[in-house]
Amino acid sequence: MAEKVLMKGNEALAEAAIMAGCRYYFGYPITPQTEVAAYMAKRMPKIGGTFLQAESEIAAINMVIGVSSCGYRVMTSSSSPGISLKSEGISYLAGCELPALIVNVQRGGPGLGGIQPSQSDYFQATKGGGHGDYKLIVLAPASVQEMVSLTFKGFDLADKYRMQSMILADGTMGQMMEPVSLDLGEVKEYAKPWATTGTSKHEGRNIINSLSLSPAQLEQWNIDRYEKYKIVERDEVMFEEFMMEDAEICIVAFGIAARVSKNAIMTARAKGIKVGMIRPITLWPFPKDALNKAADKVKAFLSVELNMGQMIDDVKLAINCKKPVYLCNRTGGVIMTPDEILTSLEKIEKGEAKAW
Repeated sequence: MAEKVLMKGNEALAEAAIMAGCRYYFGYPITPQTEVAAYMAKRMPKIGGTFLQAESEIAAINMVIGVSSCGYRVMTSSSSPGISLKSEGISYLAGCELPALIVNVQRGGPGLGGIQPSQSDYFQATKGGGHGDYKLIVLAPASVQEMVSLTFKGFDLADKYRMQSMILADGTMGQMMEPVSLDLGEVKEYAKPWATTGTSKHEGRNIINSLSLSPAQLEQWNIDRYEKYKIVERDEVMFEEFMMEDAEICIVAFGIAARVSKNAIMTARAKGIKVGMIRPITLWPFPKDALNKAADKVKAFLSVELNMGQMIDDVKLAINCKKPVYLCNRTGGVIMTPDEILTSLEKIEKGEAKAW
């Protein structure tokens, strides 16, 4: 059995990035993810890596573009408003088809909001986040162990598809401490013949660019990119099913909301309410097929979110509106309690709840 160590989520994520082969980190401090940068500042010089606290979030993401274009594994991290500042650069990464890992440890918003946990960047992450037609692979950890394993996975997926992976963690995941295993296996090596290394073994030069003044060419670039996204949607969906075998109500939740939901499910089961949960681990690609299949068995869905209801539309689309979908939510940095979720479940069971 692999030895476990007690680590804070942000620090565990940073160590996992190093173990995944990341030797370049560019960022800027902002609560509740500052420990990622602080950890990298200590560790990178010791392993021959590069840590640089940029003068701004905008500078940091542009440094990521430069390093990724050379074929190296690179990461940046921030929290909500900082990710907004990086959004133009993230779109450039997508346009250039450059792999990178972007970490968002979410805080409450909009605006400066507050430093408490939130899931209110769901729209930003899953619908692109910046200008243009593009997608991010969005990974939502629900434990410190998943902060580790999904970071490792995120680098692999980014390299495999020449895409950007995002770890979308709520502030709780970054700040909590849990035992974790750092036995992550071998780092996968992906050929990068497109990298701008200064030399080329084939005729011509490698040029990284997202500009096309030909509408027909730019259209084809977007069509080709979306063909790749279809493969990601087919092959890379990840989710967890919890007590869904005989469930009549299906909770859909991710991150800390999913952990709270599990407690509510156990209490509801003790009261005779047959409830289970599908937890999306990839928010994009979203587990549409799993939810659609569940819609043929359950009588209702309950979306549990730390926002004003950003994921619920994706749930409704996934199930083709076959069954009613209800919402249990808190926002502004407030985490719902198991009792609040239980109350929602009891209202659904009694027919007293109002569908979204």
